[in-house]
Amino acid sequence: MRKYVVMGVQGSGKGTQSALLSKAFDLVHISVGDIFRWHVQHHTKLGAQVRRIMSAGELVGDDLVEAVVRDRLQMHDWNYGFVIDGFPRNGRQAEFFLESYDIDGVIHLDLPDEEVRRRVLNRRLCTRCGMDYNLIADRPEVEGRCDVCGGELVTRADDTPEALASRLREYHSKTRPVLDIFRRKEYVVNVDARPDPETVQREIRKLLGLPVD
Repeated sequence: MRKYVVMGVQGSGKGTQSALLSKAFDLVHISVGDIFRWHVQHHTKLGAQVRRIMSAGELVGDDLVEAVVRDRLQMHDWNYGFVIDGFPRNGRQAEFFLESYDIDGVIHLDLPDEEVRRRVLNRRLCTRCGMDYNLIADRPEVEGRCDVCGGELVTRADDTPEALASRLREYHSKTRPVLDIFRRKEYVVNVDARPDPETVQREIRKLLGLPVD
């Protein structure tokens, strides 16, 4: 069983790299962001709460994130392990995670702030099926329309310059210290997140001692 944590600022490719790793090694991908987006799209009570927070340009609170992750991990559908991204976000959550789960590795996707801004502000989301696009390298065939279902592509509510600036401040002040906690346990591998996804994935597997092909 393999259990990995993927960490990195918004736009660093956490979801992409987690999905590639999960598919290759039959792991369950647990994405905090995807869980919240599902609730927003399906108009649940939690989704309404998250939508209000995002519309205000604020960040979802640590306690709410922790509760969602605890509930998800308690499903125990990860027979061969999991890859989790978007958690932990602070020192207390990191200590809880280390006490509760035997983590095999923490993958830190390193990306400069200027590249974060370029990537994040070019993201678009389909309002109908939830498909993600990045206008830098993944433009739709028809401008503003999803290739899969034809739905309208919009900027995520939390992808404004103001909201991004807030998330960057949050990341540098709270999340980076989490990496220091993991480093004391020698779990962390640092990966340059600037190359294409396939190159980044090969580097992750090499550093974790996993089969590359």
